[in-house]
Amino acid sequence: MKHERIETSPGIMVGKPVIRGTRITVELILRKLGGGMAEEEILRDHPHLTLADIRAAQVFAADYLADEVTVFD
Repeated sequence: MKHERIETSPGIMVGKPVIRGTRITVELILRKLGGGMAEEEILRDHPHLTLADIRAAQVFAADYLADEVTVFD
């Protein structure tokens, strides 16, 4: 699946997925959400982000996990 708002490049944050045009990683957004931060707080901390960017990070992570291979012992 193509993610228009997410990019990866070896020269940006060591290749971690980031919001396109920023150095804000998908991981950072997810950690803030997981830590209990409201979307509005994240947007205040990073005013160049949009709500759509936050949602794109969540969708990217869900798609990444959906492709994960499960190994049963």
